[in-house]
Amino acid sequence: MSKKTYYISTPIYYPSGQLHIGHSYTTVAADAMARYKRMRDYDVFFLTGMDEHGQKIQRTAEAAGVSPQAFVDAMAVDIKALWELLDVRYDGFIRTTDPHHVQAVQAIVQRLKDQDDIYEGSYEGLYCTPCEAFWTPSQAAEANNRCPDCGGPLEHTKEPSYFFRLSKYQDRLMELFKREVPFVLPASRANEMINNFLKPGLDDIAVTRTTFDWGIHVPFDPKHVIYVWIDALSNYITALGYPDEPALFDKFWPVDVHLIGKEIMRFHSLIWPALLMALDLPLPKRIFGHGWLLLKDGKMSKSKGNVVDPVLLVKRYGVDAIRYFLLREVPFGADGVFSNQALIERINSDLANDLGNLLSRTAAMMVKTFPEGLPEDRLTEDVDRELDQLADKTLEEVERRMEDLEFSLSLEAIWAQIGRCNKYIDVTMPWVLAKNEEDHPRLAAVLYTLADNLRRIAVMISPFMTSTPVLIRGQLGIPETDEFTAWESAGQAGLYQGNPQVKKGSPLFPRIDVEKELAALEELLS
Repeated sequence: MSKKTYYISTPIYYPSGQLHIGHSYTTVAADAMARYKRMRDYDVFFLTGMDEHGQKIQRTAEAAGVSPQAFVDAMAVDIKALWELLDVRYDGFIRTTDPHHVQAVQAIVQRLKDQDDIYEGSYEGLYCTPCEAFWTPSQAAEANNRCPDCGGPLEHTKEPSYFFRLSKYQDRLMELFKREVPFVLPASRANEMINNFLKPGLDDIAVTRTTFDWGIHVPFDPKHVIYVWIDALSNYITALGYPDEPALFDKFWPVDVHLIGKEIMRFHSLIWPALLMALDLPLPKRIFGHGWLLLKDGKMSKSKGNVVDPVLLVKRYGVDAIRYFLLREVPFGADGVFSNQALIERINSDLANDLGNLLSRTAAMMVKTFPEGLPEDRLTEDVDRELDQLADKTLEEVERRMEDLEFSLSLEAIWAQIGRCNKYIDVTMPWVLAKNEEDHPRLAAVLYTLADNLRRIAVMISPFMTSTPVLIRGQLGIPETDEFTAWESAGQAGLYQGNPQVKKGSPLFPRIDVEKELAALEELLS
């Protein structure tokens, strides 16, 4: 039998400047979900990439004295290096300058024109070049006639354009939002789309530009370039070979979830499904708009220049610490505030104190008391079985939360299990049992229970943290085989081998002096 499939995507990022920690947030979340599904034996396709066309790219390249293509080629190298640094394992990386994508978008536009879903007209309105976004006068007025996103100046623009008949799909879109299985999550995002756009009524949208030429040219009117609504959004199907290389498309479409930031929800939940309706293609199963990572003074933005560099953080604290923080600190879907202090305190409390100490205490006691390995003569009690049963429930909770993209709550459940293991040490007092040889069968059972729970925890954290599970297994002498790394193994107690080569090893996450580190960071970033 063929495997079940799972297709997840991030937005394709606009490479007008270096990506920041907010972009990493989305991509690491998608990577965690893709890893989880692979561990559940799904055939996964995880897509990310770059949206490389537009006026801002053209102006930025000109200012740098290079061609737009040379500019985006260099950015592609940097962005792929960032994902490699963050241990992101994607299956597809699309660029909107890819020849197949260009040809596919032109074919889509031609079809829409042939069936009268596109018509010629003229656009006049307000435009933010840094954000590549049009704004209505009322939206601009609410933001003091500045860009509602970045706060920058708006340009008045008037130009010939082709329009997509978005209003034609008003009723079908409303039905989509009212279906029993939610199309958009969280529910607050769906309500925004209904109340702010669907109920007032949708206007047709301009889908071509003539004031710049860095883009895909309209096949039937080359003076026009195809604007982002069709160019960028179509990547989710062109990356699968649509329309002329359908093997991957037939296998993976429709997408299981488009993972996006909430600021682009309108484009993905209204314009994109309307385009798919026009093309008579299946619609995405789910669109999830997560919140923003904010700074204490507001939104993080390349346009504002107030971004946090993920490369600096990874090099200073390690990739697993950053991946853990991004997915644990903020409930996925809500806004959250990023701060260096919160990051350091999370590393100290959760990673160094809770997980790191649990492993080091367990390994140290095993090496000291049973250097030849745990004996077969072990005296098991109810408290041991209760900890194992809690691990069973933890796994069920993690699986339930992951299906709903509740990464923070998944990690919260795992760390509750870690906390219970540390409490178990306090209750069983293995250091006391070690003093008397007649208590060693009981001590062996306690240490076995701890090691076996750590084995299971290592599996459960694997979607989130990519190197730490390997280090845990290495210290406990657990081989890197499917028997001990597959997701199913987390659901089975008693797989730990009693006579492994255990070693103390270095601390997983050394404690950080908060005050000194914050001072060092301030100097580094100044």
